[in-house]
Amino acid sequence: MKISNSNSKDNMSMSTQELIKELKEAEKLLFDLRFKKATRQPFKPHQIKATKKKVARLKTILRAKFVD
Repeated sequence: MKISNSNSKDNMSMSTQELIKELKEAEKLLFDLRFKKATRQPFKPHQIKATKKKVARLKTILRAKFVD
């Protein structure tokens, strides 16, 4: 599972549908990481923090697009 560190400038140029798709993927990854943590499966703890930030960033960009 690779977490891409995309810039917010790249995300701002994406369409709304692409942003929603990427948000769903990030939320699924976050769920999977939390599930692994709860079941004591091996995972990289820093991925949870990075994925949470990615979800927040995407939600912020989507919100800004809807407000405009």
